[in-house]
Amino acid sequence: MIVRGNVYSEVLHIETGISVLAPDTHRDKGSCKVVYLFHGLHGDHNSWLDSTMLQTLAKDYNAIFVMPEVGRSFYADMKHGYDYFTYVSEELPEISKKVFNISAKREDTAVMGCSMGGYGALKCALTKPDQYGFCGAISSACLFIDEHLNSLQKNADYWLKTGGPEAEAILRDFYAIFGNDLSYTEGDEIIKLTRKIASRSVKPKIYAACGTEDPLQKENIRFKDQIEKLEWDYTYEEWAGVHDWQFFNDGLNKALQVWYS
Repeated sequence: MIVRGNVYSEVLHIETGISVLAPDTHRDKGSCKVVYLFHGLHGDHNSWLDSTMLQTLAKDYNAIFVMPEVGRSFYADMKHGYDYFTYVSEELPEISKKVFNISAKREDTAVMGCSMGGYGALKCALTKPDQYGFCGAISSACLFIDEHLNSLQKNADYWLKTGGPEAEAILRDFYAIFGNDLSYTEGDEIIKLTRKIASRSVKPKIYAACGTEDPLQKENIRFKDQIEKLEWDYTYEEWAGVHDWQFFNDGLNKALQVWYS
């Protein structure tokens, strides 16, 4: 069963797009596992359904896939915009549980995403480890967002001259998210969130992947090297691929296999 449409958010104070993929028998087999599946910078709530083999993959798993829409917000509570982090990590699960037969167990709850969505998935899982048992982060962007923002503060003019329209758009995004001074907190930094909860007994299992030809590969390997120094159930894989939907599709498949193993 596929549902595409809008839902009114009390947090955002707007109607926002949402897609849900549920097994046809989800009401007959007891509570389902749930995957909150996040899109990237250029996507929306339709992206995973329209650009991957998600419908085919989902047949192998008794899980409901909930796909929200957050614009270009990096899944943040924006300084000048909407509180998307609060929406996806608090309100969205409550809405989903009211409508669908979703398990409330932590071990049955996963958050996954690609690119910007990989960053968002990690942020949710690491900020709320009691809520998410598994995180799948595919080709994640901005794993060291503090360095990106510090560089932008110092080199905004150069960034705009050399990066073209896309750079200008991203700079506008970051001003909206972090304010004109591009100030961030530890809650925005994935590696600091990771270190903060590393000693806890309850923390999410993480699967991460990145293509060997992806511009984000070095950043993902650097994150892998740092998290592997900590006590963590963490798996990283890479194979030939770029930053595209073919790789995201394969990465999602592997993430689901790890979660269900």
